Amino acid sequence: MKLILLGPPGAGKGTQAANIVNAYEAVHISTGDIFRKNIKENTDLGKKAKEYMDKGLLVPDELVVELVADRLEQDDVKDGFLLDGFPRTVNQAQALDKVLESLNGKIYKVINIQVDKNNLVERAVGRRICKKCGATYHISFNPSKSEGICDVCEGELYQRTDDVEETVAKRIQVYLDETQPLIDYYTKSGTIVTINGDQDISKVFNDIKLALGSED
Repeated sequence: MKLILLGPPGAGKGTQAANIVNAYEAVHISTGDIFRKNIKENTDLGKKAKEYMDKGLLVPDELVVELVADRLEQDDVKDGFLLDGFPRTVNQAQALDKVLESLNGKIYKVINIQVDKNNLVERAVGRRICKKCGATYHISFNPSKSEGICDVCEGELYQRTDDVEETVAKRIQVYLDETQPLIDYYTKSGTIVTINGDQDISKVFNDIKLALGSED
């Protein structure tokens, strides 16, 4: 299956991506991983991307598409993949369609995990991270056994500086505004499935499985 995963910050995409990859034997592809791999291996595409990133600039659509296209041409993704973090714009989505068409493929489904904005803010603001091992907790939904102390390594837990309510609310709204045209694009193509992310993790994944069914 060739899939795309959409969802705002705090929607639980990471958890569901892992579930999908395990259940459908799809290769998880994120643009961040692609960038890091190409930069580490000092490829021509990696060098180009690094020039922009070192200047604090966004990598242009054309180069992002080129990096993703290069990844999709590799043998390990021929039987299925899950794109996470791409496409972010309608231009990127149209370019992706052309890349897949050249490879005799197409997107099967776009999984859009939808969560109430207020719940997203609550999830982010309550998040706590271990300074030593990076384990993640939530003061309401997944608290550590001892307040402020990691269950795994007993490291100190902290709140990210950008996990304050005002910043989180702005971050989520920017995502929603920027992603709506993309949702409209895939709605027109009939490939999008919207999943209620305001449910238990297992129920969310069960709904994803029901939505995916099997390829025609």
